[in-house]
Amino acid sequence: MKTTIIGYPRIGGLRELKFASEKYFRGEISADELEKTAKDIRSYDLKLQKDSGLDIIPSGDFSYYDGVLDTAFLLGAVPERYTKLGLTELDTYFAAARGYQGEKGDVKALAMKKWYNTNYHYMVPEIDDSTEIKLCGTRPFDLFSEALENGVKTKPVIVGGYTFLKLARYTGKKTAADVAEETAKIYSEILKRFAELGAEWVQFDEPSLVKDMTAEDIALFEQIYSKVLEDKHGVKVLIQTYFGDVRDCYDELAALDCDGIGLDFVEGKKSLELVKTKGFPKGKVLFAGVVNGKNIWRNHYAKTIGMIGELKKQAEDIVLGTSCSLLHVPCTLDNESKLSDSIKKHFAYAKEKLGELEELKNILAADKPEDTEEFKKNTALHSEVREGANAAVREKVAALTEKDFVRLPAFAEREKIQKERFKLPLFPTTTIGSFPQTADVKAARTALRKGELAQADYEKFIEKKIAECVALQEEIGLDVPVHGEYERNDMVEYFGECLDGYIFTEKAWVQSYGTRCVKPPVVWGDISRARPMTVRWSKYAQSLTDKPMKGMLTGPVTILNWSFPREDISLKESVFQIAQAIREEVLDLEANGISIIQVDEAALREKLPLRKSDWREDYLDWAIPAFRYVHSGVKPETQIHTHMCYSEFADIIKDIDDMDADVITFEASRSDLTILDVLKENDFRTEVGPGVYDIHSPRVPSEEEIKSALDKMLGRISADKLWVNPDCGLKTRGVAETVPSLKNLVAAAKRLREENSKA
Repeated sequence: MKTTIIGYPRIGGLRELKFASEKYFRGEISADELEKTAKDIRSYDLKLQKDSGLDIIPSGDFSYYDGVLDTAFLLGAVPERYTKLGLTELDTYFAAARGYQGEKGDVKALAMKKWYNTNYHYMVPEIDDSTEIKLCGTRPFDLFSEALENGVKTKPVIVGGYTFLKLARYTGKKTAADVAEETAKIYSEILKRFAELGAEWVQFDEPSLVKDMTAEDIALFEQIYSKVLEDKHGVKVLIQTYFGDVRDCYDELAALDCDGIGLDFVEGKKSLELVKTKGFPKGKVLFAGVVNGKNIWRNHYAKTIGMIGELKKQAEDIVLGTSCSLLHVPCTLDNESKLSDSIKKHFAYAKEKLGELEELKNILAADKPEDTEEFKKNTALHSEVREGANAAVREKVAALTEKDFVRLPAFAEREKIQKERFKLPLFPTTTIGSFPQTADVKAARTALRKGELAQADYEKFIEKKIAECVALQEEIGLDVPVHGEYERNDMVEYFGECLDGYIFTEKAWVQSYGTRCVKPPVVWGDISRARPMTVRWSKYAQSLTDKPMKGMLTGPVTILNWSFPREDISLKESVFQIAQAIREEVLDLEANGISIIQVDEAALREKLPLRKSDWREDYLDWAIPAFRYVHSGVKPETQIHTHMCYSEFADIIKDIDDMDADVITFEASRSDLTILDVLKENDFRTEVGPGVYDIHSPRVPSEEEIKSALDKMLGRISADKLWVNPDCGLKTRGVAETVPSLKNLVAAAKRLREENSKA
């Protein structure tokens, strides 16, 4: 059997692309220097995959920011507001990704959303009535040629036409069906170009095929590919799916004149069943995703080989691969110098997964696979019992009853009590929590880690930063301040460090969006609160102001979703354990005088199954109760906030209301406040703060821009329920952008109050 992967991490083993890109944004290096860094990363990754024995190596999986955005530029689906700026091609690309504010204009970035059920975010393409789909770029062809120059004929990877049109946002009268034919023509042209360059395989990524599909969706898919596959120009076409199974379109997919079909046998609940009951089309290659591309645990060879045995009964030609792109795991264990070998042997990052594919190939080629050294070693590893069990934690979770998930009194009564207690003005202003992590904060954290700064001195430094932050918020005029979160390296990793049952990595960085990378902790054992996590800092911050200081926590669902979970216990069991720990922290904050507590669930939707039929039992029936359990024990006068960002909330808005928070803040600015209509249509009872400006862009919104957004909100949200806030935390922004933005936010809210009082 041959081996391949769907894609490889593009950030570099030590985040070289992130740092080079950020230097370019600051004007510290040239475009040529940025491209050199990018080329060095591609060259290293190409050699690594070649040396690992990978048979079919991808190209085109590299991106400066996002693969969907790359496809939009390739197809000419770039809004005029970016192209008319008159910037270079690269800077136009970054303007669409990050927004632009300078001498050539002022434009917001494209909307950003979660990539299916992952923590990666993609840029949402826009198609308006003037959009003409045409082949505009050369990037994927250049990358294929670059690899050829290095002696490797790669498998070019491009977001497929169906998925691209399903992900796009249509801002005029045109629909996906209206541009399907011209899109198909361009994809046919893409095949022709690759044929001229000598490509053998071209991979079209179609993850949207694993979602619920209507008859119209299937017709759109068939319309596109019947045209694309009319003339393949001698190139073999692989239609690659991932993140689930293709139960709605298996027959149509199998009937297409493609040469390979990629199926996910890790997250695809019905993938094996589909192949066994319906068979696999003769003459086609099955690209079997059997190595988990989203988690870091070692593959269980015995299970995988058993599955391959079943597939071999149906498919004549199988290529072993990953379940999805390795974009979602860290680059390599080579940089993990602090983890013990007894732990590391259980892990496989991207580089190690290449090794797993090679070992699986060798085992399957043996006369007796079970006698191979690789198989024996893997079997022994999976027979080990890991430490970390905590019977007391499991007993607490098992003892939960229905009343543990209900907060009393009901929302309407609490709302009255809280308004009387806090006496906040109409349209109260606040932030989502974090303030800029400036160079001195990062330097202090590094010095502490290296032993160059004593713990006591570090804590004094954090107190100083908190005092400055509170004073700044008093000066700006925010109604509900925060302490700034200077003590936190990450909104999940920080909490994981305060919990028993977690393991922390050193260099296990994973791209979240653009240049933003996260380092997910690993669930190793049963989880419990080792010590208070935020109480000291919130209590200190409250002592500096008469205003209600908002305590900041990360919720249990987000902590789990942004961790690497165990695979031998259920997500439900893990999330209830985390919820128990966060509940203890909530009650501790309340006991120490913190009367407003925000429990962020930024990633609530992240693990929501892609098919609606799986939503309740497989996710919502435990995710929503986990959040309710966190706050069900607080007093009526304690106000519970939560925050969610960069996802589609319309179809679960009633479940979000059922979380029974007192205030919910949403990301809304990049999606042009479309969430507002959904809130109104569903009689959303919770007080709400749709983000009035985008913090993922360096531009500073004007007071008028924010006021205009608030006016739009007031048309759909009653004045007594509307909060005013940015759309996310300010950690990644600079002080120079943050301060004027918040001043404009406060000024806009005050204007709205004046107008409302006169009315």
